[in-house]
Formats: sequence, structure tokens, C-alpha cells
Amino acid sequence: MIVEVIVEDDRWEAVGLEALAEQAAQAVADHLSLTPPDATPFEVSLLACDDARIAALNGDFRDKPMPTNVLSWPSEDRAAGQPGAVPHPPMDPELGDIAIAYETCTREAAAQGKQFPAHVSHLLVHGILHLLGYDHIDDKDAALMEGLEVEILGKMSISDPYED
Repeated sequence: MIVEVIVEDDRWEAVGLEALAEQAAQAVADHLSLTPPDATPFEVSLLACDDARIAALNGDFRDKPMPTNVLSWPSEDRAAGQPGAVPHPPMDPELGDIAIAYETCTREAAAQGKQFPAHVSHLLVHGILHLLGYDHIDDKDAALMEGLEVEILGKMSISDPYED
């Protein structure tokens, strides 16, 4: 899986975001045994931004003009027909776009007592799963998605982000 990273906020450079994104993407692809339909590698675009930028995007696309940690825009609707079911496999090699906000991620990691790279990796896995049609609005969908996150992160030697 190819991750194209666009860095708008230079603070992301010190974190090694490109390497974290590539590791997260590969871990998701490996865990889900994703195989592109025509041997073209799957692609994700990642915008590494600040709270002001993600607040504007959140306002434009979700009518919630406030910062959030991560946003995702899948290239096609892959959602499953039933709550808790596995989404449809991607047919488009371009999976979609993700934006991640530095300040919000920093605050969350500190508040939760987590290492910043581990928290960012969790959010990247979360965002990529959204691109693949997973969601957490319904309880059954949330259980499926969160279970996958825990399994994938475990394979990355990152502890369960949902444990207190």
C-alpha cells in the first residue's frame, strides 16, 4: 500500500509520520489480506495538518467547525449492508484521503498517558479502516472496527488503545 503524505504542519516531520503511516497501512493490508483487484497498489493520501486546518475541513464536510483528531474520505462507499458485517472489498486502488491534526493528537496522547507515536499509529489505522468501509456509529459496527484496531495494533506491538 502506498501512502502519499502531504505535510502542512512541520511539527509532523519530527514524529516520523511517513514511516508511521506506511507501517499502519501495511499492517491493515496484511491483517485484512487486502489484494488489489488488478495488481495496482492501493493508495492513501494523508494530510498532516494543524487544528485550524482540520477544524475548517470538519466544518466544510461535517458541519462541525471544530478540531478533531482524524478525518477520512473514502473514494467509494464500501459500507456493509448489515450492522456488524464486513464491508465490501475495495475495487478502486485509490482508497481515499485522511487528515490528521497535530495539536489534537498531542493533547489526546498526553491526556490518555499514551506515547505520541502509538496514539498516531492508532489514529492512522482507524482512518484507514474508515477508508475501507468500517465505521463505529452502530454498536455492532463499532465492535467490529475496534476489535480490528486492537488486533492490528497488537501486531504492531502497540497496546490496546481502549483499555483504561
